[in-house]
Amino acid sequence: MNPLYRNDAPGSFPPSYYAATATLSPERPRLEGEVTADLAVIGAGYTGLSTALHAAELGLDVVVVDAHRIGFGASGRNGGQVGTGWNKDQQWLERRLGRDDARMLWDLSTEAKALTRDLVARFAPEARYIPGVLHAETTARGADEARGYGAWLRDNYEFETEFFDRDAVRVLCRTDKYQGGLLDWDAGHLHPMRYVQGLARGAEAAGARLFEMTEATGISEGVVRTEQGTIRAGHVVLAGNGYLSNISPEVSARVMPINSFIAATEPLGDRASEVLSKDIAVADDKFVVNYFRLSEDKRLLFGGRENYGIGFPSDILTALRVRMERLFPQLQGVGIDYHWGGTLGITMTRLPMLRRLGPTTVAAGGFSGHGVALTGLVGKVMAEAVAGQAGRFDLISRLPVPQFPGGRASRAPLLTLAMTWYSLRDRLGI
Repeated sequence: MNPLYRNDAPGSFPPSYYAATATLSPERPRLEGEVTADLAVIGAGYTGLSTALHAAELGLDVVVVDAHRIGFGASGRNGGQVGTGWNKDQQWLERRLGRDDARMLWDLSTEAKALTRDLVARFAPEARYIPGVLHAETTARGADEARGYGAWLRDNYEFETEFFDRDAVRVLCRTDKYQGGLLDWDAGHLHPMRYVQGLARGAEAAGARLFEMTEATGISEGVVRTEQGTIRAGHVVLAGNGYLSNISPEVSARVMPINSFIAATEPLGDRASEVLSKDIAVADDKFVVNYFRLSEDKRLLFGGRENYGIGFPSDILTALRVRMERLFPQLQGVGIDYHWGGTLGITMTRLPMLRRLGPTTVAAGGFSGHGVALTGLVGKVMAEAVAGQAGRFDLISRLPVPQFPGGRASRAPLLTLAMTWYSLRDRLGI
């Protein structure tokens, strides 16, 4: 079994708030023997399931394999934030790719949010998509820049945001650490495990065949080898992201697994309004981002801290609690009912990687914490490419995603050093 999975027992889900409050499907069969398909998908998270769903709706025969359960990875464990845009702002994209490509990428990101809302409505209404994400700034300079960027988006992209100054943001988010922020009502948040379970049901209803506890051990053109079987397919999609084993050196050179961690408090009841006065999600400008929102039963779901190793730290909770209570001292000593971690994929530029690995093999990954919306859209785009319409795939694949310096052996130490430096800057307020 891939060592990335060693923190979780095979066949089980980590004891997260999400797993405890979702209806988990019965375990699906393992793939055994040889099967044939038009498309083989490796990975049953948002990316792989969206690919499978849209390819099946186009009439393709699709097989999906996952080394664990559906939604076991980042898709069932994340912060649930459905964001706008990419992990670089539009001004950066215009400078690097030109106005026309940047505008098309913006339109794709807008479509990604609409697609997410549609998929929730069709397959997972219980995931409860709720609008509103605040991008909070910890410095006055950052707040001024956010105000200017909001005005620029309005003037150049006809996109409206709501700016909150220092006093207004503190009414919305009850901490004295933020100096302002942009509230994006076209973004939103949802229950990630319920969403991924719904996507799986939708893919199966469209005709896709899903196999769990089936680790892909190798690929070649048109062939996926697993522990107990083989898939022969016209096309192969790699959609394992941070949980993908070393099947493709080309992907591993560009996508690095990191871990992020979340805590869920006890239900806060009326105290929930002491944290957030509206049912929105929040992400701030820290290098190691604080991200949080309220659950439907009024818990604070608070994410922060990262580590770049394969395994989790022995103590996840202490550092998370320190970050949470530093931001919200009114929650000092509050009960924590759940805490968990998960592995995601990042790239050097924090932009997603779409790449052709061969005439019939493509890969996607490295959404860098920005994937709840983008993965669904990328899955649809990869299904289009497999069906012969590659224009949108080719556009996204032009995003700059270089290899990590020094190769796989040195990427983790280098990024650990960078993370330590930026974490220190966060603490010192530099």
